[in-house]
Amino acid sequence: LGDPLNSFEDITNYNNYYEFTVDKQRVAPLSEGFRSSPWEIEVGGLVNNPKTYSLDDLRKFETEERIYRLRCVEAWSMVIPWVGFPLHKLLAEVEPKAEAKYVRFETLMDTEQMPGIKKSPWYQWPYIEGLRIDEAMHDLTLMATGLYGKDLLPQNGAPIRLTVPWKYGFKSIKSIVKI
Repeated sequence: LGDPLNSFEDITNYNNYYEFTVDKQRVAPLSEGFRSSPWEIEVGGLVNNPKTYSLDDLRKFETEERIYRLRCVEAWSMVIPWVGFPLHKLLAEVEPKAEAKYVRFETLMDTEQMPGIKKSPWYQWPYIEGLRIDEAMHDLTLMATGLYGKDLLPQNGAPIRLTVPWKYGFKSIKSIVKI
């Protein structure tokens, strides 16, 4: 819509990531040292070819840059140049069964690395998010692995997160370990 990209500094220093903290300006310092390698994503459920992917396995999916607006229900937004691959390419490989209606995502739950989990016991951990199968298969639904041409930083959901441009940011689950 003609809005300029937010700066790399803005995008990497103002983050919602409750597993670290609810203070958006403290996520980056609290996530320093987060280990996002090695990493695996287990894909199962109502699929014909369940598989566990390493980060190296995911490199076979050609990445592209897409500029999306990340909108928050708290009335802020950012214009971000994401790098990633369409989720439908991964789903095509595991072949969802005809009866599959939803795609469920689960984030990492690591109390050693993510201090917000212990400090926010009123939230149900691990964080789980979902999309209808048609939303998941839409070409604009992106598995983001980077921004501004660089790998994702921990505060942005390293090593892989979901980006759904027509949804609010809470649908953009971070540090995905299960689909």
